[in-house]
Amino acid sequence: MKYIALPEDKVRRLSFYLAMEEYVARHIDEDDLFFMWQVKPSVIFGRNQLIEAEVNLDYCREHGIQTYRRKSGGGCVYADMSNVMFSYITKSENVNLTYNRYINMVVLVLQRMGVDAHSSGRNDVMIGDRKVSGNAFYHIPGRSIVHGTMLYDTDMQNMVGAITPSDEKLVSKGVQSVRQHIALLKDYTTLTLDEFKAFVREHLCDGEILLTEADVRGIEEIEREYLTDEFILGNNPKYTVVKHARIEGVGEMEARLELKNGVIRSLNLVGDYFLVGEIDALLARLRGVRLEREALAAALPERIDTVVRNLNREEFINLLLQ
Repeated sequence: MKYIALPEDKVRRLSFYLAMEEYVARHIDEDDLFFMWQVKPSVIFGRNQLIEAEVNLDYCREHGIQTYRRKSGGGCVYADMSNVMFSYITKSENVNLTYNRYINMVVLVLQRMGVDAHSSGRNDVMIGDRKVSGNAFYHIPGRSIVHGTMLYDTDMQNMVGAITPSDEKLVSKGVQSVRQHIALLKDYTTLTLDEFKAFVREHLCDGEILLTEADVRGIEEIEREYLTDEFILGNNPKYTVVKHARIEGVGEMEARLELKNGVIRSLNLVGDYFLVGEIDALLARLRGVRLEREALAAALPERIDTVVRNLNREEFINLLLQ
């Protein structure tokens, strides 16, 4: 696996690194690629999440925390210079194979450091019963991209305040609660953050590809999309009915429907679920369809899990009809 390096060692906006993943996936013809990055305090939320429901925008503005949307699914994440983000790009398009390979690589590196890490849940790396890394997936034609956090350390106050009500008592309780459920890698190793990054690179990568200034300009061109209000604020059409459920192995899902005479006029599906296919094409099948079990079943493909990880057709229909 080759490590992707930038020609200039400086901290950039989080959106730049998301664009860098895309650029690398589209322009560098290698089977497996990897890079690490760090950002100033930022919140990154999933493709299908509503910013106003996931991010405390007042807290973020007050504390200088930037907000960005990514193209993968999953939940809201806080990042700063005390932790490190991983990006893995591969030619494999098999979702489960890609995910499992990446998670296993991360777990093995931590174990080689002497950290008792293991995989758990939909996308997590754990130390004991505490989460140290969460990850998300998406793909473009011919490439799969997995990216995630590695909590070496972090500003707990900002982590909680950026995504919860900013009342001081609630933040204080939130910090105590979250701290019981996450692991900070610094507590399990004597390596500094820079030493940890060097260890990861040495054990995962066997060479380097140095990007050029022309590559950087190409990345910045892709980055423009990530900085538009349309992309950041997302698609939130008008709706008349809201259906919500937590589905085991899938995550939080909220269907927002505009109905007229029992027929679906428009539909948006928000939540922290993981996309593995094209959601817009799936939802388009339901426009003009009556909100009835037989009509929904006839309009939908047999397999939904090729679009939303672990979701089956019956669960999706039950969500819409509840």
